[in-house]
Amino acid sequence: MTRTKLIQTLALMLGTALNHAPALAHEGHGLPGFSHWHGTDLFGFVVVGLLIAGAVWMRGRK
Repeated sequence: MTRTKLIQTLALMLGTALNHAPALAHEGHGLPGFSHWHGTDLFGFVVVGLLIAGAVWMRGRK
């Protein structure tokens, strides 16, 4: 896999993930109509991103 192809693949996956990110936010804490995130939510997305990047990297190795 060329470097350009790898960057395009990662950009597509990141763009797709960010496109659906607002759907995962939730209302709560007495604030109807206001979606929000918790700091720990970001940790999960970082872990998933690292797993995807690792899988792509391992797939490109021979």
